[in-house]
Amino acid sequence: MPGMRDSHFPIQVTGTHEVLGACPHDCPDTCSLVTTVQDGVATKVQGNPAHRHTDGALCTKVSRYTERTYHPERILHPLKRSGPKGAGQFEPVSWDVALTDIAQRLQAIVNRGPEAAQAILPYSFAGTMGLVQGDGMAERFFHQLGASLLNRTICASAGSEGLTQTLGGKVGMRVEFFAESKLIIIWGSNSITSNLHFWRYAQVAKRNGAKLICIDPRKSETADKCHEHIALLPGTDAALALGLMHELVQNDWLDHDYLQRYTLGWDALRARALQWPPERTAQVCGIPSEQVRALARDYGGCLQRKEPAAIRMNYGLQRVHGGGNAVRAIACLPALIGAWRHRAGGVLLSSSSQFPVNTKALERPELLAGRTPRTINMVTIGDDLLRPASPEFGPAIEAVVVYNSNPVAVAPESAKVAAGFAREDLFTVLLEHFQTDTADYADYILPATTQLEHWDIHLSYGHTDVLLNQPAIAPLGEAKSNTQIFRELAQRMGLSDPCFTDSDLTMCRAAYGDAVDFEVLLKHGYATLPVAEAPFAQGGFPTPSGRCEFFSARLQAQGQDGLPDHVPNHEAVGTSSEFPLAMISPPARNFLNSTFVNVKSLRDMEGEPILEMHASDAQSRAIRSGDVVRVFNRRGEYRCKAVVSSRARAGVVNGMGLWWRKLGLAGTNVNQLTSQKLTDMGQGPTFYDCLVEVEAVAGINVNTK
Repeated sequence: MPGMRDSHFPIQVTGTHEVLGACPHDCPDTCSLVTTVQDGVATKVQGNPAHRHTDGALCTKVSRYTERTYHPERILHPLKRSGPKGAGQFEPVSWDVALTDIAQRLQAIVNRGPEAAQAILPYSFAGTMGLVQGDGMAERFFHQLGASLLNRTICASAGSEGLTQTLGGKVGMRVEFFAESKLIIIWGSNSITSNLHFWRYAQVAKRNGAKLICIDPRKSETADKCHEHIALLPGTDAALALGLMHELVQNDWLDHDYLQRYTLGWDALRARALQWPPERTAQVCGIPSEQVRALARDYGGCLQRKEPAAIRMNYGLQRVHGGGNAVRAIACLPALIGAWRHRAGGVLLSSSSQFPVNTKALERPELLAGRTPRTINMVTIGDDLLRPASPEFGPAIEAVVVYNSNPVAVAPESAKVAAGFAREDLFTVLLEHFQTDTADYADYILPATTQLEHWDIHLSYGHTDVLLNQPAIAPLGEAKSNTQIFRELAQRMGLSDPCFTDSDLTMCRAAYGDAVDFEVLLKHGYATLPVAEAPFAQGGFPTPSGRCEFFSARLQAQGQDGLPDHVPNHEAVGTSSEFPLAMISPPARNFLNSTFVNVKSLRDMEGEPILEMHASDAQSRAIRSGDVVRVFNRRGEYRCKAVVSSRARAGVVNGMGLWWRKLGLAGTNVNQLTSQKLTDMGQGPTFYDCLVEVEAVAGINVNTK
């Protein structure tokens, strides 16, 4: 049995033992880890075989976690900038020097008053999904200062809002029951890459006779393994869902009892759906009309045969202008055929609302003391770092503290992001493991611990188990946890509230309070939440009405359409002769956002930055596989290698993977081209709503085959 320890028990530095932990990365699987430690050194990270969702298996990335922890380029001592911003030139300094200077510079801003304090901005996201090392102590610190608030929208906010307006929150069917489904629609997900453990359940269902359908503009590795692939145009998912509804209505493949008893707004949604016959749907989606009819036959047939039908969405489909409406439309579908009656039926995008997290105990919003600082959207950081002070915006941003994020690489329209961080008058502090693109612009880089070196507690957005992470090894070098760095900054700034002395273990215990047995977490590494097998079999949705809300009065009150509809992309295919190709930027199989890019073994497997192109698009531009191409629009250009591939559909190019800019051919990555335009709801990013043109760079072909 893996060992158990609390904060008062020293980390074992002799002999061989195992420690239970949790994967910290932005993935719905949230795996339980077992780390083998020999004489104080972590030698192996494996999936916990006792955790049903992990089942002893890890993705390639996390199975190499020791390679990341002991990476020769890991930053293990505080660094101070010694050259121009962006040059990546630093010199070592002591923790005392670094923290004292940072505290003094932040204090000088705070001393100018509540308005001026908003010139300080925290910037973080999902470098760790842990509730403690994520935003627990950090939020306390910035609340106390009165710093600007950060709207953390860069991943899932449109889909989250769409789910909330329809189902009442980020809720859905339990992932393990996909193994019993007879039809699984994988909508906007390359599950083999981004949701491996769901894919294991889907494979069980497939072996038991289930039909698998993949809906994705790209013919992904997951599409290869499904019975059917529907390659719709980016941003047309709501149109497809409405076209599917049309056929369900026309053929009376409807559970009228479920619709009458457990839904709100059916008559209005029915009228909307009847506006979307297969021919119109097919034209908008760029697919044959027979595919629409066939999908409806498959989905409606499950009602006729009383078989469970399940939909697994992922977040790619909502990174377009109409992303919230798309999720709303898809989330309506199970109620039409009564799929929620089955434990193996329904829809799942995220399960995170089912976790009883005590956010107030972790983040202590009362420290704001009645102040209402402005909110900065992390998606528009490129524009906002370059904004001057104004009555509308407030003070110019003077200081940014970045943790758990690499905005120069991951934020859209990255030329502006880099220009903002290059401001000589911007004071930038970064908590990091490696010298990322953002690190090159920092004034101080503070060495942070990895998941093997600190306490943390986790929820999941793909299953319903709470996970605890116990430190397996002592921090390497002079690394400190995020929480400890903010504790010490608070101390130097004279912040005297007792909450700044809470230990990590205390915060782990506070995260769920009495809702989860912490002793179970210590013993097993995970605890299963008591979620019903078929939570919405008899309605009971966490909406204001208790029903699945096809019509949302809340949205209507905001001036939006109360019904889901197709909202065209900001940059829709066919709207620009100058930039005729749609570009999506799916994640690389061996990276997670910009994490793991610098792990050589994973980078070697990934190869190099590429652009997948359909043969017809490549031929018309005289582009061959191996050509270095210039991908461009009015926001900038990006150079990479072209690969003529059947994975790309005509009219759409796939800019694969989020590489660090400094590892690209011309010091850029695909986000040079993406825009800061926002989604229809949730103020989310529109990474997959992007038009480009592509041309070969004369005389350069790097194909070695």
